[in-house]
Order: sequence, then structure tokens, then C-alpha cells
Amino acid sequence: MSSVIQYLLYLAVLVILAIPLGAYIKKAMTGEKTFLSKVLTPCENAVYKVMHIDKEEQMNWKKYAVSVLIFSGIGLIFLFLLQVLQGVLPGNPQGLPGVKWDLSFNTASSFVTNTNWQAYTGESTLSYLSQALGLTVQNFVSAATGIAVLFALIRGFVKVKTDGLGSFWVDMTRIIIHILIPLNLVIALMLVGGGVIQNLKGAQTVSLVEPIAVNAEGEIIEGAEIDLEAETVTVDGNLVADAEIITEQFVPMGPAASQVAIKQTGTNGGGYMGVNSAHPLENPNAFTNLIEMLSLLLIPAALCFTFGKMIQNKKQGFAIFMAMFLCLAIALSIIAVNEQIATPQLAQDGNVDISMTDQAGGNMEGKETRFGIATSSTWATFTTAASNGSVNSMHDSYTPLGGMITMLQMQLGEVIFGGTGCGLYGMLAFAILTVFIAGLMVGRTPEFLGKKIEPYEMKWAVLVCLATPIAILVGSGIAAAVPAVADSLNNGGAHGFSELLYAYSSCGGNNGSAFAGFNANTVFLNVSLGLVMLFARFLPIVGTLAIAGSLAEKKKIAATAGTLSTTNGMFVFLLIFIVLLVGALSFFPALALGPLAEFFSNMI
Repeated sequence: MSSVIQYLLYLAVLVILAIPLGAYIKKAMTGEKTFLSKVLTPCENAVYKVMHIDKEEQMNWKKYAVSVLIFSGIGLIFLFLLQVLQGVLPGNPQGLPGVKWDLSFNTASSFVTNTNWQAYTGESTLSYLSQALGLTVQNFVSAATGIAVLFALIRGFVKVKTDGLGSFWVDMTRIIIHILIPLNLVIALMLVGGGVIQNLKGAQTVSLVEPIAVNAEGEIIEGAEIDLEAETVTVDGNLVADAEIITEQFVPMGPAASQVAIKQTGTNGGGYMGVNSAHPLENPNAFTNLIEMLSLLLIPAALCFTFGKMIQNKKQGFAIFMAMFLCLAIALSIIAVNEQIATPQLAQDGNVDISMTDQAGGNMEGKETRFGIATSSTWATFTTAASNGSVNSMHDSYTPLGGMITMLQMQLGEVIFGGTGCGLYGMLAFAILTVFIAGLMVGRTPEFLGKKIEPYEMKWAVLVCLATPIAILVGSGIAAAVPAVADSLNNGGAHGFSELLYAYSSCGGNNGSAFAGFNANTVFLNVSLGLVMLFARFLPIVGTLAIAGSLAEKKKIAATAGTLSTTNGMFVFLLIFIVLLVGALSFFPALALGPLAEFFSNMI
């Protein structure tokens, strides 16, 4: 019962915070006065003056799309070069060498696309300069890009017989200055107060409380008896010849809190530490865990309410929110139940006590004892729904069905809240698809928010909806046929295939999380995953802007008695059904080879 209360509280607090934030975002993006305007508006105007930005410019959809692509392309090249050359650049107290070209391309693609997939260990691969000037900057601007494209689409619904969607440069400036910077400043200060590190020190070396012994492969020797004076290691009285005694530990330092804040709120997800938010210096306690976990979905959830206010139809925004929220609640329930009851193998012959008497019970493998099953399951649900990718537990150790749901949320096209901006414009593409199908069923011309949905919008909406499945299935299909990829898997059989499928689902869904059982740092995987990320990010952006441009040129149609309501429970049901139908038809064969096969093999 206590776990159920936890789940309900997490969801309730999320909604309570999202509603006022949604109202604030609407005011900030329409230029209305807010409680921060006196401080932030002069900063905004200064940026316009320095960058020679026309505040009143109205771009058509093609110019807006070109601006997005050029801006992202410059960021991609800059971040690539910054990594390759970091060995000769300042801000590198550990003297780390330049990053190899394929990993640099993968990382640059990852952060520019708001994916933050990491095929490397952050604290031992990238310098402070690369982390701060490269990754942190992209955390802000890639998140802002998704929100900017969403507002261009919203203007397409609102405007009548015009081709102007606003200015990409104005949108980016307002999003960063009025929304992302103040929000993340508050969250970063809260994280520092909770114990997350924030400094510019080099890595520290500290003495262990108790020494440990490792073998030649670096694995800890269980039951080892260590004699520090003689420098010998014995097990059951037998000398271990190749053993090494470890008395010190490497402790990474650096500006973590500032990066953790934006990685969560911007649905970026890349961890400052290699083990992400499971690391005690990146997420030290229950307080920081709560702040970080709620931040995963805060902006995506708030944007649903912003959408309702922008189109002056709060019921429509609430309907979209409910479709997302119900999918999230269902996913959370499935993951929570499966992790709590664990698998038959864990309890077989009393091998593992999975009862909940004086302990967490269930499947605790891969989870932090600090957080337990409830918080870990909630985080896993939130992060794969939000296309965030940060983790506080290892998804590779989840039960087959629990791991499948985390995978499926990404495969649906990051529309269960999804990334900042991109989740909502992805769901609106599904809404267009839904009204079109519903219109065919009743023999009426489909309409959405007073605009006719015609073949042009439908073609682009289908591409937006199918971009993620195409990227994931084509990418993972090719990878599965490459013999060398099998060497990157930690497991064989169905679970090994799940590791591969999860990796491409994560990159195709612009998520960035991993099963933590897949070594993806090879030339083929770095390049192929990088291409998947770029395809799945920018094709939907172009498609969304094309739809926005077409809608803006249309006239408004008055609602009649025969107009399909898009704010009632029936529409919410149809929208969820279409989202799940596309996901099921696209991914059921692949899921049957991975997590479903593993689940049924466990039942035998």
C-alpha cells in the first residue's frame, strides 16, 4: 500500500506543478508580462540588438525549417570539433585526449538531437570545456528547438490565411531566457543544496575504508583475505598470484549540478557520470531524486496546458494531456507490478526472498537500495515516456515485461509526453491522423481545431508518426545482420536481442537511455546510431513545420452539429487507440523476438 501511495503522490505532484508552469510558458511566449519580466525582458531585447534579430519577423514554414536545420548543423559541427580537439584546448585539468572521430560524431548527433545517448563514460572521456561549452549548451538549445517547433505548429492552428509562423530566433531567445534559464537555476540550486557536486576541481583520489582485491581482469575477488604488510591475497588459505590490492578510489569532480538540472528539464538525459543518476554524487538522496524525477516530465506536461491556453480551448489541451497521462499511468502500473512480483526464477527454491516484509522485496537487481522498487520504476517510466534517457536504475536488469514497457514507450514515437515540444507536436500529428480516420468512418471531411485536414497534412502527419518506427526497425534490422555487433552484447538469445533493440529504440526515440548491457562504442554502432538519431529528429521537425505552414494558410471552419468533438472521452480513447495501434503493428514482431520471447521462456 505504501508503494501505491508513492506512485499516486508522484503523479499528483507532477500535475500540480505542471498547471501553473503551463500558464507561465504561455505568457512568456506571447510576450505578456510575468513576475520575471522586469529582469528578463531587458536581457531578451539585448540579445535581439546584438544578434540583429527582427522581433516582428514572420517566417514561412520553409524559412523556419531552414533556420532550424542550419542552427542544428552548426551545433553538430562545433560539438564534433570540440571533442576531437579537446586534448589541445584549455579546461582540461585531467589532460584527457581528443575523442576519436566516430564517437565524436555519435555524441555530437546525440546532443544536437536532444537524445543524449552516451557510448562513453562522461567523467573519464570529456573535459570540463567539452562538458560545459559543448554538452550543456546543446542541452539548452536542443530542448529550446523542440519547443520552438511546437509553437510554430500552434500558430499554424491559430492563424488564418497567412504564411507567417513567427521567428525561430525570437522563439529560441524567449524559450532560453524566460523559461529554461530561470527554471534550471532554481533546480540547480536545489540540487546543490541536496548534495550534488558543483565545482571545477580535478578528480580526487581517496583512501578506501577497507581495501579490496581484484584479479587480472579487474573483477573483485570474493572472500579474499588481504595482508597489507605482506601485500598478499589468499582465498581459503590459498595464495592468489595475480591479485592486486586496491586501497584508493577515483572520485570524479566537476560542475555536475548545473548539467543535471538541464539534462532533466530539457529531456536531454545525458549523465555527467557514467552511471548517470544512480551515482551518489549526481543523485545523492531521496530529495534530489524527487527533484530530478519530477523534472523529467515537468515541461512536457506543462506544454499541454500551454497548448490549451494558446488556442483558447482549455478542454482541447486537457484532452491531449489526459491521453498522455492515461498512457503514462498504464505503463507505470505494468512496470511497477512486474518489478514488484519479480520473476519465478528469483523465488525458485527460495534462492531470493522477494517478500515485502522489512524489505523492498521484488526484483531489486540493478536498483539502488537508496531508492527501492517504487522510485526506480517511476523513474524508468518517466524517463522513457519523456524521451529523457537518464536513469537511476539499470533497465537491463528489469523483468522481461517491465523492460518491454520502457522500450515500447520509446517506440511509440516519444508521444507519451515525450521530449520538450517534440512530444506534443508528435501527439498532435497522431491527433490529425485520428480525426482523419474518424472522419472516414462517419463519411465527413476531417477537421481539427477549425481547420480542414486534407491530403497534404495527412501525408506529412503519417511521415511524422512513422519516422521513429522506420528509424528503429531499419537500424536494428541492419545491425542484427552484422556479425560484429554480437560482440557488443553482454547476453545472447532473446535478452541479447532486447539489448540491441533497446539501443536503436532509444536512439530512434531520441531518448538516450540504455539497457546497460550493450557496449555500443564501435565504429559501426557509433555511426549507425548517430544517423538514426538525426533521421528520427529532423524528419518529424520538417513534417511538423510543413503541416503548420499549410494550416496557417487555411480559413477557419465553423463547428456544426456534425463536427467530430476532439475534447471528449471518446476522442481521448480513439487517440490512445491509434497511438497503440501504430506501435503494436510496427513493433510486435520485434518485441516477440526479444522481451516477449524471454518472458515466455521464463514461464517454462
